[in-house]
Amino acid sequence: MMRFVPLFLVCILSLPAFQATELTKCEVSHAIKDIDGYQGISLLEWACVLFHTSGYDTQAVVNDNGSTEYGLFQISDRFWCKSSEFRDSENICGISCDKLLDDELADDIACAKKILAIKGIDYWKAYKPMCSDKLEQWRCEKP
Repeated sequence: MMRFVPLFLVCILSLPAFQATELTKCEVSHAIKDIDGYQGISLLEWACVLFHTSGYDTQAVVNDNGSTEYGLFQISDRFWCKSSEFRDSENICGISCDKLLDDELADDIACAKKILAIKGIDYWKAYKPMCSDKLEQWRCEKP
């Protein structure tokens, strides 16, 4: 039995590190800075919306009335991305929904910009009730 312990430890140590998918407010603010001001929506508003939408989790997946919402921006497969679960998606962003679940946010931001241009910030239901005023708490104060 003792011969297997070193082999077991080598196997565990050689596994790739699991990347955390929940970001902090400051990490989110830094990662999405390219969307700041787009269509008049500030970084503070985005920090609030994304907290209430996905909890800053880049791998958040939520089922909602027959469709599924993916990633940090909770982008729906009904219109915006293509998934195996919702084959009739319009796929307006031209992206696989699985790509919205990684920590590379450039494609998420590009899709969010399309959504903003077409639907506006009201696409994100958290905006009006929670993120349209009193936004100072969402400011990132780096040490």
